[in-house]
Amino acid sequence: MSDTNISDGRQSLSDLGAVASGAAPAAEGEAGTQAAPQTPVAETAPLRQQELDAYGRSYATGRRKDAVARVWLKPGSGKITINGRDQEIYFARPTLRLVINQPFGVAERNGQYDVVCTVKGGGLSGQAGAVKHGIAQALTKYEPTLRGAVKAAGFLTRDSRAVERKKYGKAKARRSFQFSKR
Repeated sequence: MSDTNISDGRQSLSDLGAVASGAAPAAEGEAGTQAAPQTPVAETAPLRQQELDAYGRSYATGRRKDAVARVWLKPGSGKITINGRDQEIYFARPTLRLVINQPFGVAERNGQYDVVCTVKGGGLSGQAGAVKHGIAQALTKYEPTLRGAVKAAGFLTRDSRAVERKKYGKAKARRSFQFSKR
């Protein structure tokens, strides 16, 4: 039994391949005249366009917890300015400076871009995470070829973890009040 001579009205796999490629399926009596199904050509994903403003900068917004960072990125000497202050002054803890420089390390672009950002809300840790998210987004807008490496490191995904709200009848979000036996 060949795959083109199915008598109950169903189409065979080769008929469906012909329909998908745009050719009409062969009639049941024309088993030898049917063209071989075409294999689909692997399509490459279109490369994203570079997104720059009138000043040659890329802009992105980063978020973490309650913090929101607006980030502008342009080629330069590697200077990072946050709310008008240098990164060493704004983020005094070295771990926070390490966090905001992670996207440049993954993309191997340390010291090649200047960053100007404004950040509001949350605490210092959340603000550092928001700046990191914004830098990663802006870096991929300036150099779309870096998107794969930055995405693989997980820097393009917004970290949605936030503080759980306090519930009534509880001391905190989940902690109960201290039990008193007497």
